[in-house]
Amino acid sequence: MRTLLPLQLAVVIALCAWLWVKSTAVDPLPDWRLGELVVIVPPPEMETENAFESELAEMFARELQVKLRLVPLPADEALPSLVERQAHLATGAIASSDYVLRFGMSYQSLDEMLICHGATPTGIDQLAGRKLVVAAGSPQEIALRKVQRIHEELNWRSRSNSSPAELLEEVATGKLDCTVANEEQLATERNFYPQLGDALDLGTPSELSWAFSVTGDDKLYYEAQKFFSRIKQDNTLHHLVDRYYGYNERIAAPDAEAFITKARTLLPRYRHWFEEAADLTGIEWQLLAALAYRESMWDPNATSYTNVRGMMMLTENTADQMGVENRLDPHASILAGARYLQQLKEQLPLRIREEDRMWMALAAYNQGMGHLEDARILASHSGLNPDVWADVKRMLPLLARPSVYKKTKRGKARGGEAVVLVETVRLYYDMLKRLDDRETLYLLPSFGQIGIIGRLAN
Repeated sequence: MRTLLPLQLAVVIALCAWLWVKSTAVDPLPDWRLGELVVIVPPPEMETENAFESELAEMFARELQVKLRLVPLPADEALPSLVERQAHLATGAIASSDYVLRFGMSYQSLDEMLICHGATPTGIDQLAGRKLVVAAGSPQEIALRKVQRIHEELNWRSRSNSSPAELLEEVATGKLDCTVANEEQLATERNFYPQLGDALDLGTPSELSWAFSVTGDDKLYYEAQKFFSRIKQDNTLHHLVDRYYGYNERIAAPDAEAFITKARTLLPRYRHWFEEAADLTGIEWQLLAALAYRESMWDPNATSYTNVRGMMMLTENTADQMGVENRLDPHASILAGARYLQQLKEQLPLRIREEDRMWMALAAYNQGMGHLEDARILASHSGLNPDVWADVKRMLPLLARPSVYKKTKRGKARGGEAVVLVETVRLYYDMLKRLDDRETLYLLPSFGQIGIIGRLAN
């Protein structure tokens, strides 16, 4: 009996230790109702996706009245981390049987496109001998798995810590034969690499949703479903998608190539004046430069058939109002155009979101504040939101219809022209910001050779 005592004592001690650890252990993921919601989002290098999903998560956290902690992770780490309860939910997920998770309702459907260097195959069976690479764990890889059920010969290589944008760049430069990207990713990169030509729709669209741990509580899942039902019904989701993706395919490939070439060769002459105007008005220099390119292609001597002239294409009345004696003086034109845009923006109600105020101010720059107000009134009468650009831009083209403009205060306007200007400026603005962030400009010759050569000059 005495010989068993040490063993019994050891067992008792071990049991006590286990009970103590269990009672004092801290759950690595505290209950979200304690005040913090932890959400996995795409990594920062996926700029648009990261911003879009982060804003969605911020809206949801505000609705729950909790703080938000964002955890940026690449696609191949996102769902495994969720399974390990490193977060309450993961955004931008595709329903998959690879992980025991719960997936919510779809909030964005995106076509997945196969793109190759040179001629893209017209069918999967033509991929033989070509190297196909996609980001590991991405929606693109899931789409390929679906295609593989029909085309068993299909094979590819998955690459960790890669984004579709990086792989598209490799295809454009000839370092890689083929990749897959969704329609929005491809549209964005085509603006930088116009030689990314025709693509093959895989026919397996990605339905993005939020993923939740099956061991998490049901309330968070159901709150998320209520959230998405609401923002779909009240058009909040539509407005958000428009904000991040609504201008992606506004210009043709040759125009994108011309813009990037001029940004490298011509813009450096005037950049310091755009920066001066930015300091004066608080409007980002890239947006002012984008507006100037849309108006004059950075030609200080530009003149239209309506006699608007100069870098910022000022009318005589606007030039007089801004104190400009010579509209062909690029320095004076840039400063005056920036101040005029600032004045238009300041005329709009402060309750309007900052970005929406800017897009509306650009529309007023093109057609006048009066016609913009007519469009906002039409939006209100149509049950839309007059304070949201995505709704107002639906009304502006109607100002060219007699059945509509005869009932407005300011009459007929080329409202569709204003929409084109705003959406094109948004695209040029986005391109300049991305080029400036990357600190590189791309020279894009017409015959396929492409290289990163030089910086966006200061």
